[in-house]
Amino acid sequence: MELLRLLALAMLASQPAVAGGAETVGNSSAGVIEFSVGKFRYFKLNRPFPEEAILRHISSNVTFLIFQIHSQYQNTTISFSKTLLPNTSGTGTDKGLVFILRPEQSMCSWYLETSDAEPVQNVAVPLSYSERDPIPGGCNLEFDLDIDPNIYLEYDFFETTIKFAPANLGYARGTDPPPCDIRTGQDSRWRLQYDVYQYFLPENDLTEERLLTHLQRMAEVPQVTANAVKVVTLTANDKTSVSFSSLRGQGVIYNVIVWDPFLNTSAAYVPVHTYACSFEAMEGNCSSLGRVSTRVFFTLFALLGVFICFFGHRFWKTELFFIGFIFMGFFFYILITRLTLIKYDVRLILTAITGSVGGIFLVAVWWRFGILMFCMLCIGLVLGSLISSVTFFTPLGNLTVFRNDGVFWVTFCCIAILIPVVFMGCLRILNILTCGFIGSYAVVLAVNSYLYTSLSYITLNVLKRALNTDFRRGFINVPFQTNDFIILAVWGMLAVSGITLQIRRERGRPFFPPHPYKLWKREKERRVTNILDPSYHIPPLRERLYGWLTQIRELFQKEQPAGERTPLLL
Repeated sequence: MELLRLLALAMLASQPAVAGGAETVGNSSAGVIEFSVGKFRYFKLNRPFPEEAILRHISSNVTFLIFQIHSQYQNTTISFSKTLLPNTSGTGTDKGLVFILRPEQSMCSWYLETSDAEPVQNVAVPLSYSERDPIPGGCNLEFDLDIDPNIYLEYDFFETTIKFAPANLGYARGTDPPPCDIRTGQDSRWRLQYDVYQYFLPENDLTEERLLTHLQRMAEVPQVTANAVKVVTLTANDKTSVSFSSLRGQGVIYNVIVWDPFLNTSAAYVPVHTYACSFEAMEGNCSSLGRVSTRVFFTLFALLGVFICFFGHRFWKTELFFIGFIFMGFFFYILITRLTLIKYDVRLILTAITGSVGGIFLVAVWWRFGILMFCMLCIGLVLGSLISSVTFFTPLGNLTVFRNDGVFWVTFCCIAILIPVVFMGCLRILNILTCGFIGSYAVVLAVNSYLYTSLSYITLNVLKRALNTDFRRGFINVPFQTNDFIILAVWGMLAVSGITLQIRRERGRPFFPPHPYKLWKREKERRVTNILDPSYHIPPLRERLYGWLTQIRELFQKEQPAGERTPLLL
């Protein structure tokens, strides 16, 4: 049996390396996988066959090890022993254990298994640290493990939250760990700082291979600092919890680097990833991001938006319907979502109906009263809201001052109101700019229902802020990759083309159409006084409706036979 074990280890050691410094192995017949420090290995776990991970020839200057294992969405279990106990094992897609080495110890092992019915593809690596390095999760008081280097992630539609246990100072082999909460001076763990990093996977890529490859860039300290973006730095006095805006269907990897400023040493927690969606859900999983109702709604909205982009100023009433639809639909969706538990599809239908009512109402107000300033105020506020949303889409939106809802909404409204005020002297230019930018942005929203794009979060972040009060605490970082640059170019091209075309076409024409009600009233009076006008002889509306109903009724009556209708006398 020992001979078979040695043969298996020899075969594993002879496996060729793959890109990224990782090695790939199959299922070992002996149930043993040999690891090297800092070397990633790919392997598959099967439910009936647990694996034993062994690390040999550990250097004497290594004080502790962090063994971590990752999979895409299927859970795996890592444990110090074959018997699973809450304080010695962990289960999940991104899990790790800290192994504190004893004096003279040069070998250690872990046990790996899965309860999933299907084989699980994993990548794992052991990382070594010295006695000067801080120990991630060394002062854990919240989670099950005694020393917990894991990052715990929760997400919903609005935000993604990560939590982790505080770290402790490093110490030599065979010595007692420093106390966690007895002292708070510079000689205790309270001097440690935590840098939270965020790393975006390629957009619209949900493949397992790509995820496991990019996870290798977020495991060790030098790679994390070189590839990821530092979001925030926490001190020991801060709460070890950070929130981010959820990006459904977009892969994101998070990690935390604990840094000892006194010794200038650092260590990395176990990275964690999320797509803010489920791969196993029957409806609305990661593979089908857009609902049918969402695609239909935003496709029709985009078609109307393209028409407005190029012809909105000429077809003034159609533009007013478009603006009224946006105004009423946006506020109604917020109201019905916050006050009711109606399903999403029903909410979207009701929003479409209410938005249409709002559009008809704005057209009716213009037709009856002809108040140009009121209509232009609505149009300017829509453009101002988009510009305000773009402002908070930039890094300015992550400033601490805007975590306060009062400050955020007052600033948002001030920017939105500023736009119609600035263009008060050139209303036609304001109207054409609104047609170009708002109409073309409808195309961006339609594209997002079929293909992920970060540009949709320009307005979606504002909607989330209005729907959920906790969203204010999250960082709203989004990736900006090749797809986003292409869609941004399309948005800009449509907007510039629409604005240029309308300005050239409307040159020399009246700024705005005349009051419709006055035109109708003048035409009516003209028909009454001019008997030579053929329209003078048109019967009233009531008589015309009665005539149409009579004609329709005759279509369904049985035709009477022609000729003699009385019997002949004999």
